[in-house]
Amino acid sequence: MQAELEEHLTSEDKPNRKSGRTSKTMKSPAGNFELETPRDRAGTFEPQIVKKHQTHLTDEMERKGLYLSDQEGAHHWLSVLTDLHNRGVQDILIACVDGLEGFPEAIESIFPNTEIQHCIIHQIRNSLKYVASKNQKAFMADLKCVYNAATLNAAESALDELEAKWGDKYPMVIKSWRSQWETLSAYFKYLDYVRTAIYTTNAVEAVHRQFRKLTKTKGGFASENGLLKLLYAGILKAPERWTHPIQNWNLTLSQLTIHFPERLEKHISL
Repeated sequence: MQAELEEHLTSEDKPNRKSGRTSKTMKSPAGNFELETPRDRAGTFEPQIVKKHQTHLTDEMERKGLYLSDQEGAHHWLSVLTDLHNRGVQDILIACVDGLEGFPEAIESIFPNTEIQHCIIHQIRNSLKYVASKNQKAFMADLKCVYNAATLNAAESALDELEAKWGDKYPMVIKSWRSQWETLSAYFKYLDYVRTAIYTTNAVEAVHRQFRKLTKTKGGFASENGLLKLLYAGILKAPERWTHPIQNWNLTLSQLTIHFPERLEKHISL
């Protein structure tokens, strides 16, 4: 809650500051305890972890997960996915990943029936790193024919044409698309409105941008716990920006029910 207050004070337009604490008795499944709630001078702080006048706690916070690591290898992602599984995540239909080493393998080991879709946006960005600036516009025009193709066959034909035109000049880029084609092209089996929901990790990247805004002015942190508290406060506020629903979501659910028989019916009603 202290991290929540600090984030609130940095986002305030008018002058405001900390103003002590108040204590209240909280009731939880594990028993009662005294909680000290930080206050602000202007009285505009509305805590979200434990709201004003709230005196009961549930297991809601146990369903959220934030993880810190100094590396992003297979071992780290395996521990994250194992934790999610142990906390009740029973199935994942499609996992869109950004190419982090070891992530697809970790997913497969815990959720073997999950489809892996590599993020197309990340793949495009990584490709352009190796294309000369003077050629990027022309290269992108040809590459767009690959990832925007109507069908898998059309995409593969466009990839052949991309290689014929640019393969000698940028072999590393073409090799990257070829070697990951199975997971880069997974979304072609779906209709266009389903592809929109699964082809990129941009939704997660938006949350990461919010995290960076919170941490960039803080300098260092005394402990990982202090950082986690600040990020948790940020993730509670993140849904306030999620105001645009996914287009054709009902149709998307219907299509996913067909593609993944007996895996959605018990969780939703259509």
